[in-house]
Amino acid sequence: MIAYHDRRWCRPVHDDKELFALLVLESFSVGLSWKLILSKEALLRKLCDNLDPELCMHYGKEKADALMAEPGMIHHRGKIESIGHNARAFMATAEEHVSFDSYIWSFTEGHTIDHRIVVPSDIPSSDALSEAISKDLKRRGFRYLGPVITYSYMQSIGLVNDHLITCPFHQ
Repeated sequence: MIAYHDRRWCRPVHDDKELFALLVLESFSVGLSWKLILSKEALLRKLCDNLDPELCMHYGKEKADALMAEPGMIHHRGKIESIGHNARAFMATAEEHVSFDSYIWSFTEGHTIDHRIVVPSDIPSSDALSEAISKDLKRRGFRYLGPVITYSYMQSIGLVNDHLITCPFHQ
């Protein structure tokens, strides 16, 4: 958790493959702890073609069945099936907007929103922007990305910076 906070959390991500990988990880976190998701990240990447959307978009029932049988996998059929489903929506969105990066960062005009958080209790679990993005993602066919998970995704890709202003990693 410390390494994730220090090296990845709220750091801008512009690589489409990594944007998709983080979207999958965040969608898998619904109802689970982020600590658990991070402990499963290497396995998810190994079993799922490094979470490459161009490869994951071809996932269907056979791949879902195989993943359900894997020891250590998060055995939630809906989340597993969402990998292929979300990859197809991701690729369609990327094609429409030149890249998924262009699409997702257009919501902030390409800039990280720095909330200048003073105390941890000021970090929101969702906001109007995460609600708008979540609504648009759902319209595009994405699954498991409600406003709270979308807000967490916004943090994971650096769309928002919620490091405390006293944190050495607040930049």
